[in-house]
Amino acid sequence: MTSDALERLQRLHGFYRDPYPVYAEARRARGLTFVPELDAWLVSRRADVREVLSRPDLFSSAGALRPDVQPGGRALSELAKGYGGARAVLSADGEAHRRLRRPLVRGLSAARVAAALPFATGRAEALIGAFAGDGRVEWMAAYARPLPAEVIGHLMGLDPADTPGAIHGGHQAEALLFAPLTEDEQVEAAREVVALHHLLDRYARARRAEPRDDLITELVRALAPGSGELTHDQRREIVSNVQNLLLAGHLTTTALLGTVMLNLLRDRSQWELLCERPELVPAAVEEAVRFEAPIQGFRRTVTEDVTLGGTRLRRDDVVFVSYASAGRDADPATRPDTFDITRPAARHLSFGHGAHGCPGSQLAREQVRITLEILIRELPGLRLERADVTMAPTLIHRSPEELHLTW
Repeated sequence: MTSDALERLQRLHGFYRDPYPVYAEARRARGLTFVPELDAWLVSRRADVREVLSRPDLFSSAGALRPDVQPGGRALSELAKGYGGARAVLSADGEAHRRLRRPLVRGLSAARVAAALPFATGRAEALIGAFAGDGRVEWMAAYARPLPAEVIGHLMGLDPADTPGAIHGGHQAEALLFAPLTEDEQVEAAREVVALHHLLDRYARARRAEPRDDLITELVRALAPGSGELTHDQRREIVSNVQNLLLAGHLTTTALLGTVMLNLLRDRSQWELLCERPELVPAAVEEAVRFEAPIQGFRRTVTEDVTLGGTRLRRDDVVFVSYASAGRDADPATRPDTFDITRPAARHLSFGHGAHGCPGSQLAREQVRITLEILIRELPGLRLERADVTMAPTLIHRSPEELHLTW
């Protein structure tokens, strides 16, 4: 990576770590605000965010998640040995999007989520039990990352022995496109991504031969109807979308598990209130989602000239639709920048809206709910061990890099 590219990425990461001042200024401004760090028009007000999400015909999802880093030639040569690169649900439009989304909606239905809750609860209790006697824990590594990974692995039908490696490969795929890696680090990351592709491809072919009641089977049935051997293109599409599910299925919940504990304990009166009134757990979950949207937003590309929020946009202009900013767009009298679990219930856009609304939102909510119920029962003395908390330099999953707790 050149020095100029590294400097640009460092500036971008500075914005990522605390984008809220930019969001607030954009909400106060007339029209939309162009943000150089994003190279896009920032859609910051709730009404405008809702309008964009309601009009996928005018605002295409192609390029929804633009990389911050372009991998070098050696890394790209390694990636060519895998099965990825096909269009995934996140960046598809129209009928292609509906086709890719249908198996996710079925696989993450209320009934499927409910059936997975005993597994999630058992794993949550085991993870918390493993450190409960220690008096302190680094929350992200010990709990916030493992629990969602195990739960999505369970729903996908992965062998528990394969889940850690699959999750690691997913993280390497993210790092390859968003982290300042050296050339050798890019190559190593690409090799681990390719290993993930081959693992997921083996699962796809196994489910073709012997279907099961899991998410990989749902994707294989939907994306490759029939019973014949999967073609190369079918394998690429299935692997790309299973990888997308693997990442989305745990990153969002990991982020929420980090920020809900950070915000409950930063103003410890909120945590004490929750312990006194456990019936507030559902409200605490929703406030966590509103206050720190786990995915801050996605890009959309304008398909024809349109006026949005008082700004004239041209075809091919790019907007960044900030779910997180929309969550703070409210009457100042309601103190939207304050984390408050007694806040009256109100609808938010933190899981998106419309055709691209998150199909796994209920699964994420349930894992946070289970976690809070166990903690207020088993570890009511929780506190932040360190006041200095650094947020991860990404808008994909808004979470602390580390969160040290004590009790």
